[in-house]
Amino acid sequence: MLGFAAFTNHDESGRQDHTDAATRASVKSALHAAGDIDVAEITVSIAGSYVILEGFVGGRGDVERAVEIAEGVVGRGYVRGRLLRR
Repeated sequence: MLGFAAFTNHDESGRQDHTDAATRASVKSALHAAGDIDVAEITVSIAGSYVILEGFVGGRGDVERAVEIAEGVVGRGYVRGRLLRR
């Protein structure tokens, strides 16, 4: 855990857009703060209750590490990794 608040209630009515934006920003910040993977080509989006990571990573184990970081923000099981290794 990197010290970012968890956003596990993605379906809060009346604040969905704000919650999605806050969740995306928190995940992006956590990925950048980790510093051990290149996140330049990672896109973070929201689909329902899930955070979707898409794009490319460079190193071995970076896909798993990016998902692990995102799960540290939103909770285990709420991240779908669609990342490819270059």
